[in-house]
Amino acid sequence: MAASSTRVYHLLETIAVSPKSSEPAAERKISVARNPRATHDYHVIETWETGIVLTGTEVKSLRNGKASIKEAYARLRNGEVFLEGMNITPYEQGNRYNHDPVRTRKLLLHRKEIERMVGAVEQQGLPLVPLELYFRDGRAKVALALGRGKKQHDKREDLKRRIAERDAARAMASRRRA
Repeated sequence: MAASSTRVYHLLETIAVSPKSSEPAAERKISVARNPRATHDYHVIETWETGIVLTGTEVKSLRNGKASIKEAYARLRNGEVFLEGMNITPYEQGNRYNHDPVRTRKLLLHRKEIERMVGAVEQQGLPLVPLELYFRDGRAKVALALGRGKKQHDKREDLKRRIAERDAARAMASRRRA
């Protein structure tokens, strides 16, 4: 009896010492898919973190990292925002409960955020582009951006700037090693 109570006490002590999570919320983000072309093709004006309506097999497939948002875009319809063109591979063990891989999915936003989007999208003709698909605290989220298309010379300037920054970082790293 004394041995088992000692083990239980030790177990409770270990649980009490190790906190559930001391990381800030931004660090508990688990990325599933990114859209690198979005920042290459668009100037990002404003971003929103949106929820997404999914089925059970879609969530399981996302947890396995089987998604692509490279061809995805968002569209406003009847005061709601929908994500179209996102591909979530069917879940292997899903059999008849599987989903359509490229179906339209509803995004969850506050009414005021949608009204701001409507103003920018319909009046200025700006596109809504998904930047990243990730899990935050166990819930699937989409980073949605309002973008303005870049011209060819803007893309070249960004590429030159990134190459210069990379070269500078390499030079600093080699200087520290020497």
